[in-house]
Amino acid sequence: MPPTDNTSTLKSYMDSATGALQSGIASITGSAGDQANANQHKAQADAERDVSHSAAKAGPFTMSSSGVPAQDNQDRTQGQYDQTMGSLKETTGNLLGNENLKQQGREQNMQGQGQEAKGQLSDLGQGLGDRVGGTVGSAYAQVTGNTSAKQAYEDQHDEGKTRQRGVELDLQKQAEAERAGR
Repeated sequence: MPPTDNTSTLKSYMDSATGALQSGIASITGSAGDQANANQHKAQADAERDVSHSAAKAGPFTMSSSGVPAQDNQDRTQGQYDQTMGSLKETTGNLLGNENLKQQGREQNMQGQGQEAKGQLSDLGQGLGDRVGGTVGSAYAQVTGNTSAKQAYEDQHDEGKTRQRGVELDLQKQAEAERAGR
C-alpha cells in the first residue's frame, strides 16, 4: 500500500503500532489473513516514515515530501560560503607556500563552521516552533471550521518540518564527510 499524500512521522508510528497489534493477533489466531494485514501495515509505516524524512537541497533551499520549500537561515548560507572560501585560501596557501594565506584560510573556514552551526540551531528552533504552532493552530481551526486558517497552519507546520529536514540533511552530509576523511 503506497503512502498517502499527507504523510507524517506520527502516522507512520500509528501504522507501525497497528501492524504490531495485528501481528500479535495473527500469532494467537494463526490466521494468514491477519498476518498479511499486519505485514501490509508495517510496510506502509516504513514507506511513510521514509517519505516523511526525505528532503532535497538546492542551494539555500530545502524541499521535503510536503512540497513546501524552506529557505535556509542566512548564517547557514554565509557559513557554508566562508568554509568554501577558507578551504580555497588554505589550499592556495599550501600550493604557493604562503603561510599567511594558509592561516587566513583556516581562520575563515573555522568562522564559517561556527556561523553555519549557529544558523542550523536557529533553523531547528524555528522549525520546531512552526511545527508545534502549525499543529495546534490547525487543530483549533478544524474545531472552529475555519478552513482557510487550517490550511495556513498546515503550511506553517510543513515549512517547519522542511526546515528541520534541511538541517538534518546537512548534518548527515557533514557526518558522512567526516567518516570518509578518517
